[in-house]
Order: sequence, then C-alpha cells, then structure tokens
Amino acid sequence: MGRQRWYHEKHAPKIVCHMIRIVAENILLFLLPTVIYIAYVYMTREEKPGATRVLDDAPHIWLFVAGAALVIATLVIFGSISGGKPGQTYIPPVFKDGRIEPGRIE
Repeated sequence: MGRQRWYHEKHAPKIVCHMIRIVAENILLFLLPTVIYIAYVYMTREEKPGATRVLDDAPHIWLFVAGAALVIATLVIFGSISGGKPGQTYIPPVFKDGRIEPGRIE
C-alpha cells in the first residue's frame, strides 16, 4: 500500500490478517490470568459453580493488572530482543522491478 495505492487490493488482506493475529495474541495474553483463575477455582471448589458465578467473586482489578502486566512484559521483551545491534543500519522496504523487497538490517 504505497502512496499511489496501486496494489492495495493485493496486499491489504495479508496485512490485515497479520494485524488481526497480533491483536488476537495480545487479547489472549491479557485474558490468560482470568482463564487460569477460573480453571483453578472451578477445580478446587467442592461445588462446581458456573463460570459467571466464579467471575462474580473474582478479584477483577488484580486480574486486570496481571493481564496488563503480562502484555506489557511480553511487548517489552520482544521489543528488546528483536532488531539490530547498535551501529547497524536499517534499510527500508524498496519497490524494485514490480516487487517489494522487504526491509533489512545491515
């Protein structure tokens, strides 16, 4: 999707699918503490309450904080381990011979 938008129909579905995957991964990471809490409470209680009843008694603020911390920690870790080393140069994507050459670090 360059500035001329000539090939947006061709490239947009791939980009949208990639972004949906990233958003879905972050949502799942955010909800992971809640899922673990519900599973733990459901397995440890003698009476088997429904999921809505378990959520009524849940510590919502702590589950929110734990999910947010998990997402932030994951983003920070992946942001710090990916990329180039100091002194390397980023070469942006280039449109050459009708194809897009991906960006790279040299």
